[in-house]
Amino acid sequence: MDFAQRTIDLARQNVAEGGRPFATVIVKDGEILAESANEVAQSHDPTAHAEILAIRAACVKLGTEHLTGTTIYVLAHPCPMCLGSLYYCSPDEVVFLTSREQYAPYYADDRKYFELSTFYDEFGKDWQQRRLPMRYDPRDAAVEVYRLWKERQTLGQ
Repeated sequence: MDFAQRTIDLARQNVAEGGRPFATVIVKDGEILAESANEVAQSHDPTAHAEILAIRAACVKLGTEHLTGTTIYVLAHPCPMCLGSLYYCSPDEVVFLTSREQYAPYYADDRKYFELSTFYDEFGKDWQQRRLPMRYDPRDAAVEVYRLWKERQTLGQ
């Protein structure tokens, strides 16, 4: 099976049905483990990106948060949210079928802080310099949650 073409077909079908032009196919041992188109428009959920939905389905199917041994096909170079998720689940390889520069002339998003031309640069900035207003409110009790987690991990619970 041509998994790249399957990814393109899913995205094309999603556009035909009123969705956004993104799709993901996750392959393990030469078989499709999970796949999804982007469902942001349909679900009104800004996190319903194709990569996120396919990763969730694959992890549930395997009963793990790790996707080692898989190849993940995505229609477009992943956004930072999806890229973070891809790093976190650790596939063997990610294959993207279009670059940001290739699809930018055809795709516009209407988010307040999101423009393809500048969004990726935001992640390289110190948090105080980002366009999205952020405020650091340090709390010792918040750090205690991590201490508790580490203690439980050390005890094997």
